[in-house]
Amino acid sequence: MLRIVLKINISLTLVKLEYFIYFSENSKSILMSISPSKLNMYLMFKLPAAYFTGVRTRSLDDTTCVVSVKHRWINQNPFKSMFWAVQGMAAELTTGALVIKKITESGKKISMLVASNNATFTKKATGIITFTCKEGHKVDNAIAKAIETGEGQTVWMSAIGINKDGVEVSSFNFEWTIKVKS
Repeated sequence: MLRIVLKINISLTLVKLEYFIYFSENSKSILMSISPSKLNMYLMFKLPAAYFTGVRTRSLDDTTCVVSVKHRWINQNPFKSMFWAVQGMAAELTTGALVIKKITESGKKISMLVASNNATFTKKATGIITFTCKEGHKVDNAIAKAIETGEGQTVWMSAIGINKDGVEVSSFNFEWTIKVKS
């Protein structure tokens, strides 16, 4: 009986992930809308390191994505602050979620990949760190140009991490490459 209940629960959870699966209908690709709760569910199954260290999407709209992560034992470094890679996962998610959202809205099959990144750390990261990217418009321009020219495009996006006092603790920059699949 327990086995059946577990299978049903897992099946229901996987049904919730259907928005990340392309459905083929008359040679058209359809991808359902992306929301913070769906991204968080996706993290649990596809990026468990981010999920288990506490990375969570808080909001996502056309121009902005907000992701937070709380300093805990599981994500700390030997100096009792948040490990830089955990901050990097949260920062990358803020920019990547915007890219995913814009690709989905375009209705085209477009690949995406981080080509390079850099970061600056200005203060010890403790407590809840909130990363924000407000550069969705940059992705719009890059996707439009990629569709128009058929060539790959790159776009630099930044994510700023602040603590509960509003003090910047880190800044990340990611160079995303996008290319329309043929």
